Amino acid sequence: MMAPTSSIIGLGWLGTPLAEALLAAGYQVLGSTTTPEKVALLSQKGILTHQLTLNPQPDGGLAPLLDADVLVVNVPPKAGQHGDAFHPEQMRLLAQAVAQSRVGHVIYVSSTSVYPELNRELFEADVVTPEQSAAPRLVEAEQHWLALSAQKTITIVRCGGLMGGQRIPGKYVAGKQVDSGAVPVNYIHQTDAVGLLLAVIEQGLTDESMRGTFNAVAPQHPTREAIYRKSCADFGYALPTFVTPTEPVPFKQINGDKLTAATGYVFQYPDPLFFTYN
Repeated sequence: MMAPTSSIIGLGWLGTPLAEALLAAGYQVLGSTTTPEKVALLSQKGILTHQLTLNPQPDGGLAPLLDADVLVVNVPPKAGQHGDAFHPEQMRLLAQAVAQSRVGHVIYVSSTSVYPELNRELFEADVVTPEQSAAPRLVEAEQHWLALSAQKTITIVRCGGLMGGQRIPGKYVAGKQVDSGAVPVNYIHQTDAVGLLLAVIEQGLTDESMRGTFNAVAPQHPTREAIYRKSCADFGYALPTFVTPTEPVPFKQINGDKLTAATGYVFQYPDPLFFTYN
């Protein structure tokens, strides 16, 4: 019996370790990168890598990537000079191509940045439409994939703040002034993001009641001050100056229980205070 085939559009900080985990699990793995240098480098790992750019129309080796059982779309939105409408248009055109392919399961990696800061715990059902969202264009991008749910299995995974590797919290605030120290973090370690995505792929996970949308976030939510103090101490960064704002800084605390309950996944790093870094 042939191993199932999985494609990853976007072999970056999250996509590459996911590809390596899929290879270890016995999948045939294809993937895309935007530069020819990385094509050669990633191919050496056993990933059948193709150069692909979304301009916003797919430009390059898309066809072989769509000859797969599972497709992971891991393309972070970058507005920049292209404007906010660029990423939804990338996803609309890509979804059109996927609709005509043999891909059976699409996983779109989204972000918990879609949730507004409502000073409470937030769940998947709190943001279903762009009008409810703090990042309406990202929800538009999600909707282009959910529109295929009548013919494909569609799973949206909204990841919290991705940490691990060289992404060290203290590095970003060293020596600065911080007025949001009391705000809880919504982080997920790279290892657990990969583990959850692998579980979604292996289980063919979707959820018709929420149109296949799940949060991926560590179950514990320490404050930013606690995280920054420990991170700076661990890595020798200059401690930020913590100030008390005149008004409380708004916050959100993202609940990820639905995805862990559905997959049975056990976090390796449930507490962001004890994340490991390179």
